[in-house]
Amino acid sequence: MSGHGHSCGQDHHKHDHDDAERGQQYSLYLKIDTEKVQCLNEVVDGSGKDVFKPWDRRLDSEKFVESDADEELLFNIPFTGNIKLKGIIVIGGEGDQHPAEMKLFKNRPHMTFDDAAAEADQVFEMHEDRLGQLEYETKISRFSSVEHLTIYFTKNFGDDITKVYYIGLKGEFSEFKKHGVTICTYEARAMPSDHKANAFDSVGHEIN
Repeated sequence: MSGHGHSCGQDHHKHDHDDAERGQQYSLYLKIDTEKVQCLNEVVDGSGKDVFKPWDRRLDSEKFVESDADEELLFNIPFTGNIKLKGIIVIGGEGDQHPAEMKLFKNRPHMTFDDAAAEADQVFEMHEDRLGQLEYETKISRFSSVEHLTIYFTKNFGDDITKVYYIGLKGEFSEFKKHGVTICTYEARAMPSDHKANAFDSVGHEIN
């Protein structure tokens, strides 16, 4: 009996450790410029931002985003630095309200539904996931330097609306490199003397 109890304790500890480790992996929500996140076709303005939350709150059903006119949802997600995106987890709505397809676009700010007709950087066929167990692995070579990510849920499993509770992003973060002034100085020196006015305009523009 005692041996059985000890085994359960080990399993429980391992589960907690694995869960905590996964939570650390899915912490890129902290690197999102949240105030500038856009969600197109959301019923409640600003609700799209609520799905980017800590791993331990992924099953919180109080905060979610719901589509309005049809089943499509499009997220424009700016980051505060460079992201190497490795994986995505999506917890969607119940039954047919769960997204069925996800398209990813990198570094195309302010995309609209019309813009999303372009070829995506990666497309996933999705499966219903109410517990956050399915990870969609990205092509890391393609998503190695992401400043802005667009996630487009094109359809669901047949309902009129799509619902999303959680979007988790896994990857690595690095600060933006501050090299604009150096480049401007080089450009200013490289300019012929009769174009000095333009050179200073360029410097001012880059610094701002």
